[in-house]
Amino acid sequence: MSSPDTESARYALSMRVARQTVVVNLLLSAGKLAAGLIAHSGAMISDAVNSISDIFSTLMVMVGLKLSGRAADQDHEYGHERLECIVAILLSALIAVTGCALGWAGVQNILAAQEGTLAVPGLLALWAAAASIAVKEGMYHYTRRAARKSGSSSLMAVAWDHRSDALSSLGGLIGIAGARLGYPVLDPVASLVICLFILRAAVNIFRGAVEQLTDHAASPELEEEMRTSILHQPGVLGLDLLKTRQFGARIYVDVEIAADGSLSLVAAHGIAQQVHDEIERSFPSVKHCMVHVNPAREGET
Repeated sequence: MSSPDTESARYALSMRVARQTVVVNLLLSAGKLAAGLIAHSGAMISDAVNSISDIFSTLMVMVGLKLSGRAADQDHEYGHERLECIVAILLSALIAVTGCALGWAGVQNILAAQEGTLAVPGLLALWAAAASIAVKEGMYHYTRRAARKSGSSSLMAVAWDHRSDALSSLGGLIGIAGARLGYPVLDPVASLVICLFILRAAVNIFRGAVEQLTDHAASPELEEEMRTSILHQPGVLGLDLLKTRQFGARIYVDVEIAADGSLSLVAAHGIAQQVHDEIERSFPSVKHCMVHVNPAREGET
């Protein structure tokens, strides 16, 4: 089982990135809102509102990380990791609602453009959109690396939220540029396209969180790596069973190995312990590995 120090490091990394996300979104929200008001850009004001919603979603993730990091207790003997999956599902819903809202705003702006009532934004809005794309895309890669390192599903959801924001700002940039070039309808059309990307990200987050809640097996590639590692352990004559299931961001492993049937209980236990320790050492995502020893069948010895 992973050491408390390792768990503490993962939690600290996730919380640090979440706090940085809140600070970045606060600064971006203020900057984009000011640019939208000064440059008379409805797209930039909508983008600012999107960043403000990200602040609340990240705070929600921080609460989820805090709850999922609690130690096992009498009522939750396997820990609380699955609470983080619930937060990821809620966050996917929030991202989906944001995408739908942007899409609806795009439809309304298309109608406004046809009526000739859509305002032409100023140059400041264009620069603000470009800055937002650069910052959000950078935060996406930074947060994605941290999510992979910590194994946090909700932090990965935050990463994809950064990507959806970058796409949203890209739509705003295209729309603002198009409006300034005399094609105001490009702004709402781009918003509708970006809405689809945002909804796709929400679906992917939702699907991943549900898989972690429903004992979905680990990837075939990871299971094959485990199988190879087990069969290379001294005393292991065969692998009768390997089953994995996700528990939040972690994995439980059940193994049945074949060993010489004439071995003493102490010797057989030693082989099982060696397999257990190797799996939990070599695969940091494994929360616990249970090993059962069977006497080797004829032909395995």
